[in-house]
Amino acid sequence: MMQARVWWLVWAGVLGAVALIALGICVGSAGLENLIGPLLNPAQDPAQTAMAQQIVWQIRLPRTLGAWAAGALLGLAGAVAQGLFRNPLADPYLLGSASGASLGVALALAALGGGAGMLGGNMMNGGVAVSVFSSSLWVRLGLTGAAFLGAVLAVMLTLVLSRGVGHTLRLLLAGVVVGVVLGAMTHLVLLFSPESLQAMQAFMLGSTAFVGWTSCLLMAGVWGVCVLAAWLLARVLDGLSLGDATAVSLGLPVAPMRAALVAVLALATGTAVAQTGLIAFVGLAAPHLVRSVVKTTHAHLMLLSSLMGGVLLMAADTLARWLIAPQELPVGMLTAVLGGGYLLWLMHRSSNLGGGRAA
Repeated sequence: MMQARVWWLVWAGVLGAVALIALGICVGSAGLENLIGPLLNPAQDPAQTAMAQQIVWQIRLPRTLGAWAAGALLGLAGAVAQGLFRNPLADPYLLGSASGASLGVALALAALGGGAGMLGGNMMNGGVAVSVFSSSLWVRLGLTGAAFLGAVLAVMLTLVLSRGVGHTLRLLLAGVVVGVVLGAMTHLVLLFSPESLQAMQAFMLGSTAFVGWTSCLLMAGVWGVCVLAAWLLARVLDGLSLGDATAVSLGLPVAPMRAALVAVLALATGTAVAQTGLIAFVGLAAPHLVRSVVKTTHAHLMLLSSLMGGVLLMAADTLARWLIAPQELPVGMLTAVLGGGYLLWLMHRSSNLGGGRAA
């Protein structure tokens, strides 16, 4: 029965992703009616046809697939974090990776601000600023690299402060401290570089608007590596769910496998954040949604959470483009509102069920 539910959820995730890809191609500032005609009858207006093909193949399709890849990475990272810390409220940003990525981007924006005229920046408040999602290749590479490097260095700093991965509670507390300190440093950088504030806000709210084919391939490759590594390491999460002593008694090399899980968590989170900015609640909510449908081992849980995270972010991205079209909402803000509402409802339902049992 459990195996049947797992496969049912896998197929539901795959079919949901396919349906959302089709829907994502149709939703945007240029209405579907402006695309169908030129695509179906290319000889009528070659210029309109070329524009429609560019919108579909170079903008909407990679953006939609990129949203799935980023959500899949965050969903996988959330399942790893919750299993590693044995805490259902753990999320991918728990080891300070989000604060590290934010600091890296803030420093890069402050450094690039003086040369923004050459790099495709825009004037703002009398100063020059670089867009965090600039179309310039070099700006994108610089900011993406800064975000990823900041996330990885933050996780490494957390590991140093916690003296390794041997003590889960110490690792958790070190991650909280690193997140607070690096967050304060980010605000300090922005205080001395106010022209970067608006561009930084775009990163903090998250966006898939400028995800291209290169970003899609990068995230897909990292996702494949992380899923394979997480699948191979799933046994240690099953053992850790019973306690460290039980995991050791089962003959599992807990310390090195825990370090490998932290590496998977950092790589998946850092890659997603570097491409799309900070997108809240996807990594936290995806495992909860899976557990509400099926109780299974961590091997299946991580795969299902990854599929669920991809579907969630694709749905949120499509909704963000549709709600106030032709403008769009920041997808990170939308996931925060919807994910927060879902978790509040889940807490309310759990408390009611608990009260019913007590009665």
